[in-house]
Order: sequence, then C-alpha cells, then structure tokens
Amino acid sequence: MAAKHFIAGTAGHIDHGKTSLVRALTGVDTDQLKEEKERGITIDLGFASSTFPNDITLSWIDVPGHERFIGNMLAGAAGIDLVVLVVAATEGVMPQTREHFEICRMLGVRHGLIALTKCDLVDADGLDLAIADVRALAQGSFLADAPVIAVSSRTGSGIERLRDALQTLTAQMESRPVSGNFRLPVDRAFVMKGFGTVVTGTVFDGRAVPDQSLLLLPAGKPVRIRSIQVHGKPAEEARRGQRAALNLTGVDVAGIHRGDSLVTVDDFRLTNEFDVQLEMLPSAPELPPLHPVHLHMGTTACVAKLRFHDRVRLAAPGSRVFARVFTESPLVTLPGDHFILRRFSPLETIGGGVVLDNQPPRLRRNQLEGEKLAVLAAGDPIQALTVFVREAAAGCSLESLIPRMGYSGPELRRLAEHSGLRMGGLQANWLLEAEQSEELAGRMQSILAAFHSRNPMLPGMPKEQTRIALNAPWPETVFDWFLSQDSRFHREGETVRLSVHQPALTSAEAAAAGRIESLFRSAGLQVPSVEEALRNSGIEPKTAHTILQNLIREGRLVKVSQDLVFHKQNLAETIGQLQTRRGQRFSVAEFKEWTGISRKYAIPLLEFLDRQRITRREGDSRLVL
Repeated sequence: MAAKHFIAGTAGHIDHGKTSLVRALTGVDTDQLKEEKERGITIDLGFASSTFPNDITLSWIDVPGHERFIGNMLAGAAGIDLVVLVVAATEGVMPQTREHFEICRMLGVRHGLIALTKCDLVDADGLDLAIADVRALAQGSFLADAPVIAVSSRTGSGIERLRDALQTLTAQMESRPVSGNFRLPVDRAFVMKGFGTVVTGTVFDGRAVPDQSLLLLPAGKPVRIRSIQVHGKPAEEARRGQRAALNLTGVDVAGIHRGDSLVTVDDFRLTNEFDVQLEMLPSAPELPPLHPVHLHMGTTACVAKLRFHDRVRLAAPGSRVFARVFTESPLVTLPGDHFILRRFSPLETIGGGVVLDNQPPRLRRNQLEGEKLAVLAAGDPIQALTVFVREAAAGCSLESLIPRMGYSGPELRRLAEHSGLRMGGLQANWLLEAEQSEELAGRMQSILAAFHSRNPMLPGMPKEQTRIALNAPWPETVFDWFLSQDSRFHREGETVRLSVHQPALTSAEAAAAGRIESLFRSAGLQVPSVEEALRNSGIEPKTAHTILQNLIREGRLVKVSQDLVFHKQNLAETIGQLQTRRGQRFSVAEFKEWTGISRKYAIPLLEFLDRQRITRREGDSRLVL
C-alpha cells in the first residue's frame, strides 16, 4: 500500500480538551507559547503528528477554541482533510462548538469524527445526553454518520478506540491527487538556528523540491528553497496535502507574515476582486451589499465588501447567492478555494462559500452573471474552461488560463484536448470555441467582401490590415492558423482574399493593362521607367499603378529593381542566351555587348540574375551557372 498523508484538525469550544486529546494521541504538547502555559488555553496553532501501522501519517493542527482567537482557528482549519470535533461531555454543544462545526462544513471538510471528552466526569445519563446533543448538531451534515467516541485524556479511557477509528477512517480516504502548480499559504515563519528563515503551512497545490525558486506573494519577492521537512522529517519534496516546513534563502523572517503565499513563479496572480458562491448561516443577520466584513481564506484574513449578482438586494439568512468580492488587500486565490465571512461587531461567523472565478471581467450595469456562475459552481473543469474561453471575444492562450484555473500547463492542455475546443497557433496553444470561430469568420468574410468591392482589381487585402480590421488580439501565428484552416479564405504571401474572389478589370482597365504590357514587351531590355510607363497608359495614375502591380503579381512583368520592370518573355530570352554560355566567365562590358544595353540597365539586371542563381559574381567578373 502506498503511503498516505492527511491533515487532521481539532475543532470545538474553549476548554473542551482539544490540546489534551492531541497530547494523548501523539505525546506532543501543542501549547508552546508562554501565555498558553500560564492561561491553560490554546491561543495560536499547535502542531503534532502521529502514524498508523498501515503507513498512514496524520499531521495534527490543534486550533484555539476561544472566540477571540477564531481568526487563528480559521488559519489552521484551511486545508485540513478531516476534523475531530471535540465536545466535553460535561457541557455538551456550546457556542464555539457550533461555530467551529459550521466553519468546517463551509470550508469543505468532508471527513471526521466526534470525540466526547471528559467522559470520566459524567455518569451514563450525562453521557447519553451529550451524545444526543452532538447527534442533533451533526444531523444532515458530513458528520451525520460519524462515530461518536467517549474518551478521557486524563485516564486514557477510549483513546485506543479513537485511534482505531482514525485508522479505519483514514484507510478509507484517498490522498489528494498531486496537481496544479505549487502553492503554500504560510501559517508560521520563524528563524531556526543554523538554518535561517523557515516557514510552515499546508501545501494546497502542486509540489516543490529543494533548490527550487518560488515567489513570495503579495510582496513579489523571489526566494529559493534550501531544504524541506514534511511531517517533521527531512524530505525530497513537499506535495499537495502535506504539512511542510521550507527553509528559505532570499528573505528575512521579518518579511514574511501569516497569510502570505509561496507559489511557483508566473503561475499565480494577485487579485482584489473575484466571484463566489456565498452561503449565509441560518443564524446570520441580513447582509446588505458593500457592507464591510472580515474575510478569511487559507491563512489570509482581510477586510472585504460584497456586491450581489443578478439584482439580488441582500443576502438573507440561510440563503445562497452569487456575489463579487472586493478585498482591501490583494490575495492569492483559485477557483475551488473556500472562505469564511465574519461580522465586524459582534465578531461572529455569518457565512462562507467557494471561489468560482478569480479573474472575472469588469461588471457592467445590469449584467446578469447567474447562468455563467451556476456552470462554474457545478465544478466541471471542462465546462469551466469553455466558459473562460467563450468569455474572451477572440479566444485565449493556454498560458493565460493557468493562473485563472490553477492547473499546470500539461494538465491544462490535456483538459483542452478533451473539451471540444479548437486549438491552433504556435504549438496549438490558442483556444477557440466553435461559435466564436464562426462568428469571427463571418466578420472576416464581411471585411474582405467590403475590401474586394472597393478594390476589385486588387488580388486581396494586406494581411496586417485584415488583422487590425478584425480586432482580434491574436499573435501572427494564430491569425495564420485561423486563415489556413478555413477554406473560405486564401492567403498569398502577405495578402488575404476570399477564396471566390478574382481580380476584375473593366474593358478600359483591361485595355490599359494590354498597353502597359505591350510597352514593356516591345522595349526589349531597354525598358521605360515605371513612371514613364504609367504616364503612357492613358488612365488615372492610381489605377495604372494597380494594374502594373497586378501584372507583376501575375508574373507577366518582372520587377528587377525598385525602378526597373522587364517583360517576362524578354527576360526568358536573355536567360536562354546566357545558358548557352554555361561555365563561361564574362565581364560587365561583355554582357553589355551581348545584350546591346547600357550600364544603367546592365548592373541591376546582372544583380537580379545573381539573386536568381543564373550567374554568380566573382570579383570583377561573373560566371554563368
């Protein structure tokens, strides 16, 4: 069996025995602060670990139960896999019991059990009452069918039963798949003698290895991992779902705070604005829009305001609504992250929910977002990918979606390949939905048709001009791909046309084209200048210039230099004469004598023949190839 690692958290009212229970299970006293020792309560997070014979390791996070330290509790509860809800049999369910329970539920915890502590201090009737109390609390929740185990940390009664229940539960659980890019929300930072700066936290996504470079956000400071410990032991990597301690270089401990995130470079974006699905507790007051609240996400706590989508005027008790969250300070978040909302006064939990979109577009007046957010709330990654691509008018790159969806590049590519989206451009890294593609093609058809109508003699529209007119912010490789995969369009060099388009000349223009061609044909190699030929065409200069360009494009005339154009037949005859002298060397003077032309024509013509590999210049002479 492969080794499994899980994060277990305690939850419950103050003085219900959470720390004593962890000590009984692990032998570790998680109360380390002097004030905690003096006051006999847990103020900050405590950590311990335990192992089971079936190669399962549990990392314990012991959280404070006092209402004043709920913020610390929330920092610890983020990322736990299972919870042990601790309820003293002497008191039963208390206010912080309910609050901790609701917090765990809204943070997405799906596994756990209930420990009834201090059972040595009550009789059988008292124990039955306490069991009924916790069963009523857990009804209809993820703990509805969880075992309720009576224990006494003082006498040791029930501890082995609890340990066995934890072993059975974790054996049935699956380890989190290692996916995404590395992200570790920091819950502690300290200096270890001989090592330097150390941070700890639960790895939310991906994996990291020693000597890897990371980014500390929101400071934007680059750091490097010197070494890693996982569950208190040296490790070659830290992966999703593990408690890890990272020894860092490049940053002092004073520059790191709880709520910071260590992430892979370029894969995450800070945000002050994101869309969520919010669940209000039945006991919560009505929440009006833009009312300040405390938002807790991961190990981060900040002030936030919410604006409700789809004309919802307020969040009622027990309701579920879609909302846009605005935070006072930037944070790192991904779709699927859970959060908790608390009132300013009195300090109490009023709701929580899940992030749906961490980079939403700007809200427009009366814009309805419910349909889109309902799709995202369903949790299907392929549907989410399609929503984000559709939201970009001209599609988007795979790379731009990495910080929006939280997948690594290869993971996102595999997702896209199964999505039915069109993939093109350099390394097929641009995504387009079929309807988007058809809409863009329709616009391009209209653009090209209008251009052909205005310029019937031209073979097509300049490619860059077409791209600008389409107003699609594509790299050139994506535009080229889009043109090549649609038979309605044809590209020739830097020109784009409708496939059905053929340049059309009026009778007067066709006659002018004949005159221009005839003029160059009859001139032999002593051709007139371009300007002279256009003046003698008998039509308007701009039209004459277009006709000349068409003749060159069709190959009937050949542009040798900026000012010289020859008829293709005359050039072919000259090349034929040269090929009868293959292998012969000749000078410019000899070429002039053979052709009967002046130096004005000879030099540009020879340079053209060099480029065409008919001749090759060698010093002052040339060789016929």
